Amino acid sequence: MKRNRYKPEIKRNQTFALNITSMTDMFTILLVFLLQTYSTNDVQIDPVSGVRLPASNTDKNPVNGIKISISPTELKLDQLKLASVTDNKIEQAAIDPNDGEFIKPLFEELQKLNEAHKLKPDIKIGKILFQADQEVPYATLRKIMYTASMAGFPNIKLVTVVGN
Repeated sequence: MKRNRYKPEIKRNQTFALNITSMTDMFTILLVFLLQTYSTNDVQIDPVSGVRLPASNTDKNPVNGIKISISPTELKLDQLKLASVTDNKIEQAAIDPNDGEFIKPLFEELQKLNEAHKLKPDIKIGKILFQADQEVPYATLRKIMYTASMAGFPNIKLVTVVGN
């Protein structure tokens, strides 16, 4: 015995009703996903001319701080030139004769920022964003990091370009 399948009667002039509950759930999930992946940064880092930053990947957002940069020609604190650089080495006049790792002009400017912090507590103190050309040797970078830590800025973040 063969059974006949039930076929609902279709009326040609009947309107189609859209089930909006499923669409609302889908859009809510999309909204949550987009909000989680969207990042807002208030840190503005301007690339220093002549500096080729190394490439890196990170999941963390950058923090704001004092900007130090070293290019093949100069050492800068924000836009202030502190010392000349030749052959990826800081000029000898800027190095303390008693300590070959200590950069006097950098220390003095960072000390001024420490004093300004005592007067204006809104300045974020202790954090440095460090831009260095990828060709600068570690020995030169170490001098800058050593001087910064001696001036009370131990938290140094290296600035890189997002890439593979």
